[in-house]
Amino acid sequence: MPSGRLDAFVPPPAAGRRGAVLDELAAAVVALGPGTRVVVALDGVDGAGKTVLGHELAALVAPRREVHRVSVDGFHRPPEVRYARGRTPETFYRDQYDHDAIRQRLVEPFRAGRAWTRAVFDVEDEVPVTRPPEPAAGPHAVLLVDGIFLHRPELADLWDAGVWVEVPFEVSVPRGNARFGEVSAEQADPASEENARYVGGQRLYSAEVEPATRATWVLDNADLAAPVLTSPRAPSGAPSGTPTASG
Repeated sequence: MPSGRLDAFVPPPAAGRRGAVLDELAAAVVALGPGTRVVVALDGVDGAGKTVLGHELAALVAPRREVHRVSVDGFHRPPEVRYARGRTPETFYRDQYDHDAIRQRLVEPFRAGRAWTRAVFDVEDEVPVTRPPEPAAGPHAVLLVDGIFLHRPELADLWDAGVWVEVPFEVSVPRGNARFGEVSAEQADPASEENARYVGGQRLYSAEVEPATRATWVLDNADLAAPVLTSPRAPSGAPSGTPTASG
């Protein structure tokens, strides 16, 4: 699952209905943890639009607060670990990402005001990443982390708040595969053998974790032009006025 070229894509500024909804979400992110560094998870299935959302939110937050964004696709485990127990939905969910590195090299140093690591492994070339760490963020900085499986038990306590990007597989699978070129009928079908490992792993995650119930906000992103924002629960210590719904 290539990531570098996707992460490098910078979308145009959100406009119209999408711009209004994302500006509401950005304002809520800006209001988190005044005077502290905060970390926000952007979670969802492959093809939900998490990376694009990360770029859009970062652009909206930046005029009001220092912000950084990163993808957990820089924290894949090497193939000898990812595939040691086979290539099944179970191993995709259990073995794909280096949770210790996400915690110890990304989130904890960022929050503590130390140099932090943006990526440890290049999954496209299957080699470790050796570039120097990022400098310490400012005392009021926000870190947006996008990726799959972010509300799993190994990571759930890392986030000050989280967004679950809600998109049905019938939309997310063809949308996600279209990032890599023309999509065949089999590639567009969530039930196809070609998609079985990835869709199955994400179904397992949803069944075990119910991430939409754990997230601070749910963004229905099926219609990219008119997303809908709801707030199942308020972030800890959030001020009054955090969004409850946009429709």
